[in-house]
Amino acid sequence: MSETSMGATRRDLLKGVAAGAAVCLASTPGDAEAAAGPSALRRTGPAALGVAPEAVGAFIDAVNARVGGLHSFMIMRRGQVAAEAWWAPYAAHSPHMLYSLSKSFTSTAVGFAVSEGLLTVEDPVVGFFPEDRPAAVSPNLAAMKVRHLLSMSTGHAQDATGGTTQAPDGNWVKAFLGLPVEKQPGSLFVYNSAATYMLSAIVQKLTGKGLVDYLMPRLFAPLGIAKPTWETCPKGIATGGWGLNVTTEDIARFGHCYLQKGEWKGKPVIPAEWVVEATRKHVNNGSEPNSDWAQGYGYQFWRCRHGAYRGDGAFGQYCIVMPEQEAVLAITSGVGDMQAVLNCVWEKLLPGMGPEPVASDGQAALDRKIAALTVPAPAPATGAGPAPGVIGRTYRLEENTLMAATARLTRGALTLEGEGKPTKLSFGLTRWVPGRAPLMGRPGVRCAGRAAWTAPDTLTIKLCFTETPYEETLTCTFAGRSITVASKLNVGFGPTEGAALRGVAE
Repeated sequence: MSETSMGATRRDLLKGVAAGAAVCLASTPGDAEAAAGPSALRRTGPAALGVAPEAVGAFIDAVNARVGGLHSFMIMRRGQVAAEAWWAPYAAHSPHMLYSLSKSFTSTAVGFAVSEGLLTVEDPVVGFFPEDRPAAVSPNLAAMKVRHLLSMSTGHAQDATGGTTQAPDGNWVKAFLGLPVEKQPGSLFVYNSAATYMLSAIVQKLTGKGLVDYLMPRLFAPLGIAKPTWETCPKGIATGGWGLNVTTEDIARFGHCYLQKGEWKGKPVIPAEWVVEATRKHVNNGSEPNSDWAQGYGYQFWRCRHGAYRGDGAFGQYCIVMPEQEAVLAITSGVGDMQAVLNCVWEKLLPGMGPEPVASDGQAALDRKIAALTVPAPAPATGAGPAPGVIGRTYRLEENTLMAATARLTRGALTLEGEGKPTKLSFGLTRWVPGRAPLMGRPGVRCAGRAAWTAPDTLTIKLCFTETPYEETLTCTFAGRSITVASKLNVGFGPTEGAALRGVAE
């Protein structure tokens, strides 16, 4: 399902890097704890939990073949970790951008507020914001209730996010309420990230706290989610429909709490009534039997095939809850075909889950497979390498939108400099090299790079934004005294190719 919540944020070469060194962590049989402390999850290994190691391996093979691999996954079953893996350079300790998987957490905040008597799902939306509602409230806007925000049935004919987030004065609430509501609320499903933002705004209006602060004592701390961060709008309200950043394990913890009807380690956390209400079907969203985006929509949760439900975000961020299998699958990735990933789950992983422990000698092979996982790196061409004079040469670039004046290739970095501000894109030829660089206007974002001479005149650099879904490939072509640098992202809301840089040696 393509996500329209944030629009096409246009990144460029100077901003096209992020995030961290990697660890591949295999699931180890036995009852080893992942970390010290009362919040640690128990690692037991798949076979003891009724998951065939061969099925986990088949799932890995399938996602590698069909979508080029993931960034991570974690399978929990019956409260224990059955298997987990990260594709280098992605790492267990790194948070990951969730995009619309954030929505399920926002729904949970609303559930707490309902249980505390602060609102009901039947409350009119305009009633929370008398200072921001338009002078003339249309009948459809007046009829819009909290439950319509939750179920993506606000009555808007299209996603209201663009019109909401482009408010010149930064008042997204006022902009949302000022948009036309063409249909009767509740009459149709239209995916609408601005609706989720309004849920966040309502929670903050009622509690005086943003989502992170409100959820910390109620959800995050009880589940052992230590360092969540959430983007905010210009008015300081959490974006709600996107913007949450947590680790893969944090996603799994959240899903397991829902699987247990709101309990965590035997103690109630999320109101059980809300778990049932949020994850049941509230609105039709299609009729395609083989699509996991046409099985019905709940309160910021998607219904799935096979009796499952999930939260998900753009480019393959998932929290899949499988009640019939007593299992949760957390996934982070950067893929264009999200249905393909779910197909791999249903076709390869689901058949390998049984009610009893599995007799298998496949654990060692699975451990080796997991330990070798990596994001595909550029493949070196036989005998290819830099021509004499390329290393260390400074190239004067043509005028470009990146404001880069020069480019210089050294052993292990491509440095672009403009207006006296160098941007060093580090890489290794045999390993992922961590570093920091700007990303979408943010300075010092974690990054990891790897490169290879893919032809006698071409250096290909792969940059992984390891706290995001994004990976960027830079193709540097050298011809005599000239250089051309082309860039392409793995995924995006709009065009993924950047404008090429061209220059001549000084």
